[in-house]
Amino acid sequence: MIADALLRASVRLAATPAPTPTGSPSDDSVTPGVLGFVVTFLLAVAVVLLVIDMTRRIRRVRYRAEIAEKLDAEQAERDADDPRGNGA
Repeated sequence: MIADALLRASVRLAATPAPTPTGSPSDDSVTPGVLGFVVTFLLAVAVVLLVIDMTRRIRRVRYRAEIAEKLDAEQAERDADDPRGNGA
């Protein structure tokens, strides 16, 4: 008796149809629209500007290091040429 009731309940549950989609979603809910384009465009512009600024800063640091090496080499030459070590 209990087995028969469980069998009938499982048949009823299995026979319940799954819900089907009623239609396609609207274009407004699946596309970012103008606002999404503007935000993405501004983000891309900001990234490009940051990369340009970073490149300038790295180049400036590299040039400063090269100049510092040249000045150190010149100072070492002057120190080697001056036997007294005055540096002036």
